[in-house]
Amino acid sequence: MRNKKVKQMATVGLLMALVIVLQFVSGIIPPVSGFSISLVLIPIVMGGALYGAGTGALLGGVFGVVVLINCITGADVGGAMVLQANPMLCGVVVLAKGILAGMASGWIYGLLKGKNAYVAMLCSAIICPVVNTGVFVICMLTFFKDVLAVWAGGGDIIAYVLTGLVIANFLPELLINVVFSPAGQRIAHVVKKN
Repeated sequence: MRNKKVKQMATVGLLMALVIVLQFVSGIIPPVSGFSISLVLIPIVMGGALYGAGTGALLGGVFGVVVLINCITGADVGGAMVLQANPMLCGVVVLAKGILAGMASGWIYGLLKGKNAYVAMLCSAIICPVVNTGVFVICMLTFFKDVLAVWAGGGDIIAYVLTGLVIANFLPELLINVVFSPAGQRIAHVVKKN
């Protein structure tokens, strides 16, 4: 039992380190053809699949903290604008979106794994970016319309949300997660078996 706990702590620690490194790296890699490449949701999905919604929420929270650090330091220029508009609300939004995405991912995996582990991982990999982006978009439209207007460059805010946030950010994250999900399930199987 003690070895199992130590293994779980080490695995979660490794996933936390991956979240931190992948989020910091995604902030310094320039967009490819206008698309931001983010791999940070993969370890969040893995943690939720391996150890449940609580671990997914913890990893999502770590993700949120790194995003907040990027907002504070200016590494995330758009995030810095949100922070300047309302620091407290910015912190709540970036933490909430990560925590809720990780929690939902772990919850969905736990709900479906008994029926089909690969389908469970696929659904978990889908729900994570859906919740992450969904919470962000809802919060931006509700609390930060002025910032969205600046990001849209005077254009239509809804069109910007659809093209700038959904197409350029959400779809690549979703695609990366879906493509990784079969390998993720194999990794989860091996980790749980040992």
